[in-house]
Amino acid sequence: MAELRLVRALGLALLLCAPAGAHELGDFGRVKPGVLNDKIIPETDRLMRRLGNQPVSDFNITDEEREMHDRVYRFLIARHARDWAFDYEQVIFVAGVFSSRPDKFDLYYRWLSNERYASSRVRYNTIADDIGADLLTLPATFKAICAVVEIDRQRAVAATELTDMEASMLKQLRLRKAENDLYVGRFVAALGYRYGSYSYALDHFLVETPHGEAVVVDERLSRLAGWVDRAEAFDFCGDGWDDGSGGKGAIPGRVLMDAPSEGEYRK
Repeated sequence: MAELRLVRALGLALLLCAPAGAHELGDFGRVKPGVLNDKIIPETDRLMRRLGNQPVSDFNITDEEREMHDRVYRFLIARHARDWAFDYEQVIFVAGVFSSRPDKFDLYYRWLSNERYASSRVRYNTIADDIGADLLTLPATFKAICAVVEIDRQRAVAATELTDMEASMLKQLRLRKAENDLYVGRFVAALGYRYGSYSYALDHFLVETPHGEAVVVDERLSRLAGWVDRAEAFDFCGDGWDDGSGGKGAIPGRVLMDAPSEGEYRK
């Protein structure tokens, strides 16, 4: 338990000390290059995993693995909500290392509630924009993870066919596979957490400030749910990359609208 508390404390200290630039992304959802993102954060993450008895491999990183790291990192941060980013990142770190799924879904809603928007409708637009940004980057993220799954498969095939491989090399192979699985686990936890946070916010704003804009949020949430289902099933290499639903049909909506001015009703 002492080591667990130490790892959590180090994780929180890193996040609290990280400047705003740590949360900046480049084009297409990739992490911006720089000393912080390229050196400090990866090395600190390695240190924290060592302290937490989590897998750390000495293998050189492949282009596919670097791409996956950058894509996944976009979902481990909350660029659009800096006031709750630290809480968010700590929740995801703990979930990725110690459990399967976080459940503190109210952070996003509380952040939106405290923002002083000129119109209460803007909160719905903000949720819709944030979900839309996730939907745009999910196909490329799934493809990046799928590419790493194939790299791990090729490594395993090579290790099986090469009979004179040293035991130390085989150990590093197993560590890298476990390391990649950990990154994927963090992504799955983060995606599920985002979906839960968006859903929590929509449900509470439907009661607090009902507006017709909720229909757009609900439609995008139903598309995001398909991606969450695929991620939690570890189905990263299937069909349906670009249809916006994660290869599945949209789930039934939670909002019924007769007309934009007549209000919303929960099913």
